[in-house]
Amino acid sequence: MIDLHTHTFFSDGILIPSELVYSAKFKGYTAIAITDHVDFSNMDFLIPRIVKAAPELSKYFEITVLAGAEISYVPPKLISKAAQECRKLGAQVIVVHGETAAENVPPYTNINALNSDIDILAHPGNLTKEQAEIAAQRDIKIEISARTSHGITNDQVAQSALAAGAKLILNSDTHVPEHLLTKELIEKTLSRSQLKSDYYEVMQKNALEVISKYKS
Repeated sequence: MIDLHTHTFFSDGILIPSELVYSAKFKGYTAIAITDHVDFSNMDFLIPRIVKAAPELSKYFEITVLAGAEISYVPPKLISKAAQECRKLGAQVIVVHGETAAENVPPYTNINALNSDIDILAHPGNLTKEQAEIAAQRDIKIEISARTSHGITNDQVAQSALAAGAKLILNSDTHVPEHLLTKELIEKTLSRSQLKSDYYEVMQKNALEVISKYKS
């Protein structure tokens, strides 16, 4: 299993990076990205610490660990600037907290994110045709979320993305150990998204494309 959207106690998760990674390894993961919430107030503190920890966790726990960040609630016109700063700080996987139906996210977050140097648009809520087409053109992956609250619109997101040729991936958005992916959770999420169970193989290949760009 590959999961490119997780959180530690550096933002709103409860686990330190080592425990999160080992818990994922124990669950059968082969790769994980640590993508704590960032904005301009904390990215320079948070990202270098994950960058420092990731290589040793990869080596000694024998699992691919990528340092990432989830740009969250940044004013939409500043998302591109935020993504550039995250890259400079060493973030390998950049996620943007999309316009989920579960929260009040600033309007135009999705479209500004998709016009920035990011890898994944997370839980985008109502993914429009225009947004899906930009994602396809820029090869930005669209997330199907295993989190119940963020996954309310998964079926609409999947339909829009597939119609436009945008690539889907499945992530856990883990904050607590119970959020980590399992076979049962994956199957349930795919079913609720109106996707066939074997489509997970395609999603894994799409996730591998992200990893291959940044894995050192």
